[in-house]
Amino acid sequence: MPQAPPYILTLLTFIPLFAALILALLFKKSNDLPDEHHHEGSDDDQHGEAPTDKPIPKDGRRTAINGFAIFVSVVQFALSILLFMSFNPGLNEPKTGNMQFIETADWIKLSGMNVQYKMGVDGISILLILLTTFLMLLCVMFSGATRQRHKEFMVFLLFLETGMIGVFCALDLVLFYVFWEAMLIPMYFLIGIFGHENRLYAAVKFFIYTFAGSIFMLIAIVWTYSVTKSFDLLALTDLKDPAGGGLAQYLTANPRAAIMMFGSFALAFAIKVPMFPFHTWLPDAHVEAPTAGSVILAGVMLKMGTYGFVRFCLPLFPEQSRATSGIFITLAIIGIVYGSLVAAVQTDAKKLVAYSSVAHLGFVVLGIFSFTQVGMMGALIQNINHGISTPMLFFLVGMLYDRRHTRKISEFGGLKMVTPLMATLLLIAVLSSIAVPFFNGFVGEFPILLGSFVSMKTGYWPTAIAASGMIWSAVYMLWWFQRLMLGPVTKTANRKLPDLRATEFAVLWPLAGLVFWIGLGSHFWTSRMETSVNNLIPVAADETDETLPMGQKLMAARRGESSVQNTSQRGRSVKDQFSDLIKQKGDPTVKSARPPAAGGGGGQPGGAPGGGNSEQQTPNPNSSQSPRRNPPISEPTRDNDQPVSSPPDTGSPANPNVPAPKTPDASVPGNPGGDTP
Repeated sequence: MPQAPPYILTLLTFIPLFAALILALLFKKSNDLPDEHHHEGSDDDQHGEAPTDKPIPKDGRRTAINGFAIFVSVVQFALSILLFMSFNPGLNEPKTGNMQFIETADWIKLSGMNVQYKMGVDGISILLILLTTFLMLLCVMFSGATRQRHKEFMVFLLFLETGMIGVFCALDLVLFYVFWEAMLIPMYFLIGIFGHENRLYAAVKFFIYTFAGSIFMLIAIVWTYSVTKSFDLLALTDLKDPAGGGLAQYLTANPRAAIMMFGSFALAFAIKVPMFPFHTWLPDAHVEAPTAGSVILAGVMLKMGTYGFVRFCLPLFPEQSRATSGIFITLAIIGIVYGSLVAAVQTDAKKLVAYSSVAHLGFVVLGIFSFTQVGMMGALIQNINHGISTPMLFFLVGMLYDRRHTRKISEFGGLKMVTPLMATLLLIAVLSSIAVPFFNGFVGEFPILLGSFVSMKTGYWPTAIAASGMIWSAVYMLWWFQRLMLGPVTKTANRKLPDLRATEFAVLWPLAGLVFWIGLGSHFWTSRMETSVNNLIPVAADETDETLPMGQKLMAARRGESSVQNTSQRGRSVKDQFSDLIKQKGDPTVKSARPPAAGGGGGQPGGAPGGGNSEQQTPNPNSSQSPRRNPPISEPTRDNDQPVSSPPDTGSPANPNVPAPKTPDASVPGNPGGDTP
């Protein structure tokens, strides 16, 4: 295992910032190229991606700027690979929250307040850092042809990289907030200066939405400090630390304040994802942004919302996260269906891809709030998958726009005969986006749906509704591909379009390679985050429903037990086991672990995710823990993450896996004699 250099996180974070300053101060501006957009009769509304058929003339200043920016991006990507290879995925150190490469220094010390420069990574953040440096290199390569304000474009890209990497490394709440806000500035200018016709409207809308959410998060950060006198994330999440213990006691004693603090963090992250109904800024920002801006926005910046839920909301407010999981699951499912349906009716190719992001990230939120290990793992790997397939789609849409000066789907058709290489790579991106097996999207969405199905927070029918999003994605993406690439060439302007150029092919083929690498060898990537996920959702807190055969197997695997837990099930058909499950569900003496919703059980028709009733989830007023579930009588309970045999009068002491004998219950309606149905 290679050894990472000291202060590697600081190097990764601030090299782009210093490079941006050098580029801005020492490099001469390249010559702006003619802008032939001429929309609405205006000759002075210039922007970086002005469509023109004229080739870019040789310019020594432009070449120097491109060379320097590419060199810095290559160094960044190489450092992130070194960090990734030096990371120890098997290390489990509770004292440091499983964080590695920790760097600490005092930053602001004032009147007892201590804000630290504290950085560190775990298996969740290290993959996002690698994705960030990888996409930034591709964006710099692709943006070498920017026609207007070329030097300023590269400066903003490098400045943006510093903010994004800092967000994924920060372990101090104030430091995290500084990086979170800093990345808004360059993205605002990338959209507002280098975007398309309505770029100013989109830039202002993007900034107002995200900044408003950030204000609520800042209030929650100050509130947290007033309670704990600490901004240290590791201390705040450690119950043995005075800060962490004090925060837990305060949240328990003040449930209303706890919900408000949690909601302030959650609102900022929900806007960034974005979740329904906070998504309206995203389509405008994507459509009006330059291609590189759309790639970074979809590939990295949206991931900061889901990362915030995992890094801050779940560890700092575990009980509040579980208590409100039904809200997030419901909004995630609405986003999946809504985003898919709206994408299907789009006539703008770029806006279709933008709405598809709303649907895909709904799956990520669903996996996070399923509170199952398999769902969480699926959500985190899907976070990475979306950062590969959707940027690939945005790159290809940008290439089509560069050739035809339009994004209208009706203006294309039959391009596979003219640009076969582009059509092939677009098909790979489409199949990845709709989660076809052996492509990267499948290894993310399938575990999410599995985790949702076996989760006691979700239910059967909500999972089925969410799964319809995969069908809808196939509908709108394949129809989109058909209208772009298949059929006859109906437009004269499309007959002589050039196929992929060398730079464009160099940008796309690494993304296509990752699509298959993750799709066929996902364990290489998921193994890095497994320890972090296990710490985030320990066995005792896993919401997997063990009354389901699949739930039993998943939990048995987590405990390290034999894959075949119930010897009485050996050799029996799936049909017989399913019949036993149905009988067990209908037994009035066995309470289902799945939480019911208003008007019915969570897995029954009419149920809603995250519901409950007084019989199954009545809290103990003397307990400080949130009542997540009431284990069924026949289900072995867990103590210290170990299975424990059921009491002698409810099962067989010799074999705790044998279901408890069913006792008559005369109180069941329709069963006056007390016979078990």
